[in-house]
Amino acid sequence: MVSLREALSRAEEAELDLVEVAPNADPPVGRIMNFGKFLYEKEKKEREARKAQTKIEIKEIRLRPKTTDHHKSFKVRDARRWLLDGMKVRVTIRFRGREITYPEIALEDLREIAEELSDVCVVEQAPKLEGRSMFMMLAPGK
Repeated sequence: MVSLREALSRAEEAELDLVEVAPNADPPVGRIMNFGKFLYEKEKKEREARKAQTKIEIKEIRLRPKTTDHHKSFKVRDARRWLLDGMKVRVTIRFRGREITYPEIALEDLREIAEELSDVCVVEQAPKLEGRSMFMMLAPGK
């Protein structure tokens, strides 16, 4: 344990800075170092950590209750590709006019899509009706 005055004089002699490392310790811990270099190294580590992070992207496929099986197969193929790439997929079925009176049609479509993609994904959020659209969220499987 060194007094504050002695630590400051040692830092001045070495032409470096006295940096408080652990202020909550008893007694507080300080280190004699080049503060500019310390900040640079810290920033560099943070940049590396940000680079290593993976941002999960959410893709969306939009359908209607009257979407044909042929068109649906294209959308499902895209969803499969995105899921294999590690992205989440939101499947939305939008209702127009009186289509909203038959939500079971959309629910069946969503179940079929989930069944088709069950080998590459898990249903993260079950089909849910919100306003004039029904959606479900699919996440990449194991």
